[in-house]
Amino acid sequence: MSHPSAVSGVFAQPFPEQVAFFRNKLGNLIPTARWDDIEGAAHDQGFMVAGAAKADLLTDLAAASDKFISEGRGIEEFRRDFRSVVAKNGWTGWTGEGSVKGEAWRVGVIYRTNNYTSYSAGRFAQLQAGNFPFWVYRHGDSREPRVVHLSWNGLVLEPGHVFWITHYPPSDWECSCYALGARSERAAKRLGGDPAKKLPANWKALDPKTGAPLGIGKGWAYAPGASVAGTVSALAAKIGNWDHQIAKAYLNSLPVDRADALSQAYRALPSTADDARRYAQRVYAGTQDGTADMRPLSPVRTMGLVKSDDASQIKALTDAEVTGYDYVFDVDAIKHVVSQHTDERIEAASGQRAVTAADFARLPLILSSPDAIRRSSDTGSGGRAVVFEKVIDGEKFVTVMTVRGQKRKQLALKTMFIKVRWK
Repeated sequence: MSHPSAVSGVFAQPFPEQVAFFRNKLGNLIPTARWDDIEGAAHDQGFMVAGAAKADLLTDLAAASDKFISEGRGIEEFRRDFRSVVAKNGWTGWTGEGSVKGEAWRVGVIYRTNNYTSYSAGRFAQLQAGNFPFWVYRHGDSREPRVVHLSWNGLVLEPGHVFWITHYPPSDWECSCYALGARSERAAKRLGGDPAKKLPANWKALDPKTGAPLGIGKGWAYAPGASVAGTVSALAAKIGNWDHQIAKAYLNSLPVDRADALSQAYRALPSTADDARRYAQRVYAGTQDGTADMRPLSPVRTMGLVKSDDASQIKALTDAEVTGYDYVFDVDAIKHVVSQHTDERIEAASGQRAVTAADFARLPLILSSPDAIRRSSDTGSGGRAVVFEKVIDGEKFVTVMTVRGQKRKQLALKTMFIKVRWK
């Protein structure tokens, strides 16, 4: 079978331990000049992209990578985000730059390496916490299989076997091998294992070119996630089941400036604007509950954490403490806009224009850099609503955001309208 990270979880979504592993790296963004500036288990402790040395660039790359991991996004979305990050930061000289083929290779390496390692690290935490008596090595059926890796396919070993210290997959660039847990030898067989299979006699032999065991790439002779398995399990327990909370659970434990930077970077990604537009399009089309070809929309869509300085301003305006809250919108908010602000004649009479689904792509920009934040005069929100305003292309976008209580910790969209005439 292909690598299970492509089909894990519900609707191809990753699982809490996988996200927890990657999120745990975001507090340590490591500048590098070369891919081998850090090796082995050091990758468990921090995020790096070879050749990315500036803090802003690393933050943007981390946000883009975090999004495709935590939200299960495809490589094409990441490709567009990568291009945007490169252009925004003026990054030049990166390996692969200058050709379509080179860019495709680099995007693929970043995407698959982070997907495979986060998947395997998350599974390591699960395997360890699950106390499985047997671990099964499975080959990932890559297009160009490594003969040595094929020789390990089906191995059934106890979790304490020294093989796993250096050979727990992935074991090289583009390696899609993985490990599974089994409660018995019979269960191991059902998972594709062969309990009678023995390790090759030379499995510990070192490759003189790399200094790593035969079949293991330079810098890959370690078990991804092993050094942080306990931390990952603890964080995953806090995250819980799949909902929007997984997108912000770890950010709240980061230093304020780092959480702000990552959240701003998340909102600046082209895919985040596209998410808002597509979500709105579904509601406008009346397909939010799903069709034969489309699953239902998620109940809530996040736009990242509220900036700390905006939280302070909102506190002063409303006395509501929104530190650690995230900006969100949902189906009901968009339905409200559809019912109240899409009639061209009525909107024109108020010096406004009809709001289209495409206008929701502006939400991330409005929330990241409003021209003004003021208290809402809407009495129906109990004084716990604020207005974000921003002029874009000669039009004033006005969004009303309301505070949702301590459990949900959300600053949620209530409505949006667009002024074409104002004083």
